This record gives sequence, C-alpha cells and structure tokens, in this order.
Amino acid sequence: MATKWGVVSAGKISHDFVTAVQSMPKGDHEFIAVAARNLSSAKEFASSHNIPKAYGSYEELAKDSDIEVVYVGTIASHHYAVGKLMLESGKHVLMEKPMTLNAKQTKNLIEIARKQKRFLMEALWSRFFPAYKFFMDLIKSGKIGDVVHISANIGKNLLKKERLMKKDQGGGSILDLGVYTLNAVTMIYGGDKPTKVATVGHLSDGGVDVTQSTSLLYTKNRTANVTSTLLAPCDNELVIIGTKGIIKVKNPFWCPTAVETAEKTHEFPLPDAIRPFNCTNSSGLRYEAMEVRECLQKGKLESSILPLKDSETHAELMDEIRHQIGFYFDED
Repeated sequence: MATKWGVVSAGKISHDFVTAVQSMPKGDHEFIAVAARNLSSAKEFASSHNIPKAYGSYEELAKDSDIEVVYVGTIASHHYAVGKLMLESGKHVLMEKPMTLNAKQTKNLIEIARKQKRFLMEALWSRFFPAYKFFMDLIKSGKIGDVVHISANIGKNLLKKERLMKKDQGGGSILDLGVYTLNAVTMIYGGDKPTKVATVGHLSDGGVDVTQSTSLLYTKNRTANVTSTLLAPCDNELVIIGTKGIIKVKNPFWCPTAVETAEKTHEFPLPDAIRPFNCTNSSGLRYEAMEVRECLQKGKLESSILPLKDSETHAELMDEIRHQIGFYFDED
C-alpha cells in the first residue's frame, strides 16, 4: 500500500520534494493533499502536481483522515507550530531543516512526537544520498584510519534573498546553510557532542548572521571547522581527514554526486525527474522519502540513520553558535 502524503506549503522546496517523489515508479507514494495559507496557491500547486485536494489552511489538512504523513516545507519560523499541529492531529511528520528555530522548540517537538507515538524526522536529505552511504561505509571499514579532523564550508551570495535576512522568518546563514555542515560532522563523529565550541562571525543590520566560522573540539584528539556565509560562494566541499587517508565530498557536499579518494573519484549520478527543479540535485529528495516510508512500514518512530538525538545536537550547536556572535530569536 502506498504511503499517503500531505504537503504543507506550496513553495519552491515543496515543489522539488513532490517532483522528486513523483518521479519514482508509482505505487510506493501517493500525495493526497496540499495546504497553503492562500487557497489559490494551494489549488495552483495541486493542479500542477496532480494532487487531488487543496486546502487554504493547515488546520484543514491536519483534519484529513486520508493523510498518513506530512511533509512540512514552510519557512523555519513556522516549523514548530505546524509540526505541533500535525503531530497532535495524529500525523507523522517529515520536517524541512532546520527542525525548528532553537533547541527548546526542537526538544518540545520531539516530546510531542513521542507522546503521540508519531514518527518525526528532520529533512536533512544529505544523510540518505548514495554518496553519503559510500563515504560512511568507507570510514567504518577503517580505510582512512581514525578520523581526526573534518572541514566543511558552505556559502552563496544570498544577501538579496529577503527571507534569509529576516530574523522573524528564521533567517541567517547558520540555520539555512550551516546546518548541513553540522549534520556532516555529527554524522561522521557518531552523534558525539563537542566539548568546546568557538565561533566568530558578522551580523546584518537586522541581527542575523551573514557569515560565521566555528571550531569544534571533540574527545579522542578530534576537531572540526565549519563555515557558512551569505556573502559569497565557497568551494562547498566536505573534507574528512583520517590517520591513513583523506576523503573529499565534492561541491555541493550536502547533495553530492561525487566523492574523491586517493584512488579515484567515485560518481553517483542522480535519477531523472518528470519536471524541472528549483534547486540543485533535488532529484535526491526521493531518498529521504524512501527512508520515511521504510521506517513507517517497520513501525519505527524515528530513523536510525538520522536519529532525533542528532537533530537535538544540531539545534543545540546552532544555538551556541548564534549566541556567541549575538544572534538571538525572540523564541530563545
């Protein structure tokens, strides 16, 4: 039986997610409804994506008994409220990254999911890419020895993107981009938390971080450096340094199709899609949907590849990074 999806928000990322999933062979996934704050937007989205129902409010979608799991693609400042609504309405939730604005909201949402016995996962699609599975298997095999340092940087010239410059919409580089660097480090270091975090950065006039660079200290002689910026393009690579070798995950490291080792560059091409995407390599969004379906079929309330404790760690680290450079949300 197909996994029955609802979609919250008719924006660009929702388009990409639905397109990626609809590009897979039919039978495993079915989109039942889409909701937007504007009914005409929902109807337009539903029509262009062949979704039978359109709602002009999130509450209406939450009440739809045909829907099993909801993909939430709203702006970050709405994640907590929408996630709470859907979980308390009995829906499973795939929440677009970042899970929420801060660790307090993230922990609360996880508590609600556990109380309601509903599945919850942060949509950090990177973890489910074939390229990520490849380099994680390589690390676990001992091929590059013990990992002692990770470097990850992500940057684009995004100062004109209005949403990212607004604090009340969950803006800033660390929540929108930097979460991918922290996700990689947390995954590679097995969910461990750093013993020390040291951040420098610059804030916009509106108080969001336009650039930040953070050094992370871990036990067992391990370190990491992560950088995110809205000021300029970076090389957008992930470099994993072991005692016996180096792995480079090529640009864009958060949705990669190439991993470089000492021997060669390993290619992981993505499948074709039924319609164009808004963002780079969005065909890979199918992999997180596949994980959600597999977890639901097994009765799991969280993913073992991306456990909820890792989402808590991401939120705690982003809080610490923001606060060290003076970036606070009202919700903090």
